[in-house]
Amino acid sequence: MNPNSVLVSEGKKFMWDGRSLESAEDATRAADGYQQEGFEVRTVMEGGKFFVYTRRVVKAVAAPVA
Repeated sequence: MNPNSVLVSEGKKFMWDGRSLESAEDATRAADGYQQEGFEVRTVMEGGKFFVYTRRVVKAVAAPVA
């Protein structure tokens, strides 16, 4: 079972990280790791599996090299 690759929550777009996790503990560990890297995280349980969705606002854009 593959969930939607995009989740909209509170008007914000989150992307699925591509993993199906077996337990809430696994999902919490994954979410904590993403949060430590500066991501906003949403966790969804569907069909007995857990899915982690993330988003991060771009703070700077690299200038193209000429």
